[in-house]
Amino acid sequence: MSRPASLALYAAAARAVSPLVPAILRHRAGRGKEDPARLSERLGHASVARPDGPLVWLHGASVGEGLSLLPLVERLRDLSPDLAVLVTTGTRTSAEVLAGRLPAGAIHQYVPVDTPGAAARFIGHWRPDLGVFVESELWPNLIGAARTSGAKLALVSAKMSDASFRGWRRFPRAAVAMLTAFDLILARDGEAAARFRALGGPVDGVWDAKLGAQPLPADETALAALTAALVGREVILAASTHPGEEGTIVRAFAEAAKDRPGAVLVIVPRHPDRGGEVAALVHAEGVSLARRALDEPPAGARVYVADTLGELGLFFRLARLAVVGGSLVQGVGGHNPLEPARLDCPFVAGPNTDHWPVYEAFLSAQASRRLETVGDLTAVMGEALRDGLSGMAARAARVARRLDADNQALAPRLLALIG
Repeated sequence: MSRPASLALYAAAARAVSPLVPAILRHRAGRGKEDPARLSERLGHASVARPDGPLVWLHGASVGEGLSLLPLVERLRDLSPDLAVLVTTGTRTSAEVLAGRLPAGAIHQYVPVDTPGAAARFIGHWRPDLGVFVESELWPNLIGAARTSGAKLALVSAKMSDASFRGWRRFPRAAVAMLTAFDLILARDGEAAARFRALGGPVDGVWDAKLGAQPLPADETALAALTAALVGREVILAASTHPGEEGTIVRAFAEAAKDRPGAVLVIVPRHPDRGGEVAALVHAEGVSLARRALDEPPAGARVYVADTLGELGLFFRLARLAVVGGSLVQGVGGHNPLEPARLDCPFVAGPNTDHWPVYEAFLSAQASRRLETVGDLTAVMGEALRDGLSGMAARAARVARRLDADNQALAPRLLALIG
């Protein structure tokens, strides 16, 4: 990869701060932001041996991107059983979630910090035949080291924020150098494709990693226990909520369910460590509650705060309606509508779903609804409590199957890059 002056300066600056990186990582570990037992991985030192044979390296920044890689991991292994698969992410939560989800033959490591030394150590150990980035940020040293090693590179489900687009436009030669390092670029949607092309990227099409995924799992024992605990009670789910949403949802539920004393609202905050904050908010509304993180049973509670990690699949299986979080406030863009649809759970969302263009497919098929007011939310909750919205659930499941089926061809295309 050619090295414009801006990228050379970036590498020099990263090299200059390299001696400070271990102390920075230790400080982050002390705040719970890094895994203290695996800090060496962030410096490019592998914690396990490289398997023999060809190896594909898949990278996603955090939980969402990491989980979106699972179907691709499974498909690659199905097509090439001797292939080793390395998955890297950058957050503790993603590592914890993936630990129980990666199939046999797949390895997880933390992505190294983007210094020349860490990047060289990482690539030197793993020697990937192919690197696949599901990422909105481009790391020059890591991508450069991979390219220099002879690895093929793909950037898939690629997106670019307004801020990143403006930033790269200030350094056009660097943008061209970075993007032409990839053998394959598949943008997440048409808008992203236009941005990458404007920067000189050879975009080969559109592919969204979060299409084609498997339904969210659920522990069978936990599902049976919750089913028994909630027997005879209608469940409304607020899924992956953010600050500013829970109060609105609780008040709408209280109004919709005033004639349904057995109904229960389950709130799953996007970040489980907000469980105490959400519980305090519910208490302030004068509503009885229980918290899953404290092992409190839902019996008798009007609101059940499910402040645990990786259990959303349980509640989609139990709910008569899911209100998808991140859509009732600005700045988040909504969360994945395919997750409830794949599990036959009817769902609705607020007006802010710009991060998920597939909402339009659900809306046009009358497989979901967009909520513009609190009154809309109250009305749809009441309807779900009365009749379950089974027709909307069936339509949503059909849309999800169609979208997922359209997205299965990436794995053979990637394997073709390495022959």
